[in-house]
Amino acid sequence: MELILIFSGAFIVGLSGALMPGPLMTITISHSVKRGFIAGPLVILGHMILEISLLIAIVLGFKNVISAPLAMKVVFIAGGAILIALGIDLMINHRKSTVPTGTTEKSALKKVFSHPIISGIVVSLSNPYWTIWWVTIGLGYVIKALKYGFLGITLFFSGHILSDLIWYSFISYTFSRGKKFFHDRTYHSIIFICGIFLIFFGLWFLYSGL
Repeated sequence: MELILIFSGAFIVGLSGALMPGPLMTITISHSVKRGFIAGPLVILGHMILEISLLIAIVLGFKNVISAPLAMKVVFIAGGAILIALGIDLMINHRKSTVPTGTTEKSALKKVFSHPIISGIVVSLSNPYWTIWWVTIGLGYVIKALKYGFLGITLFFSGHILSDLIWYSFISYTFSRGKKFFHDRTYHSIIFICGIFLIFFGLWFLYSGL
């Protein structure tokens, strides 16, 4: 059951972050207009290269540290609190988010490297939220996954990166054809539901820590 929660939690938490408009979505739309559908998977490939490098560094370099009981409690409680706060924020403010139109994103290509893979690395690394996520929520999932060795880590990372790949591939496909992918009402509903799940997984983290 916990392995299922690790995979599904990594997927849903990752999806909730991917859904929100930000630098990675902006640059994906920019490349999609120029390169077509392949831009989305290539941007996420760059994002994945950065994240899997960080994941390997965590597992190899910090395994003993994060296995300490006190460190585990701090990570779980901090991660759980952040997940709950994010979930509440999504539920309260879900109507304020709007579906990107793709009309203002072309200029974003001038701010980063022109290749989608490089863009995925640079934009992710320069995003403060990405660092905060891995220090708290991501680290908490790594701790849980390490209980099951390679299988646990694989399930965690697969769920996490799969959410990005599916969402950004969808965005890339639709914007490469000049379409607005769905109405704001649908977008708001998805964000609201993600907020509920974030609270659930935040409570799971808090329970693990306490």
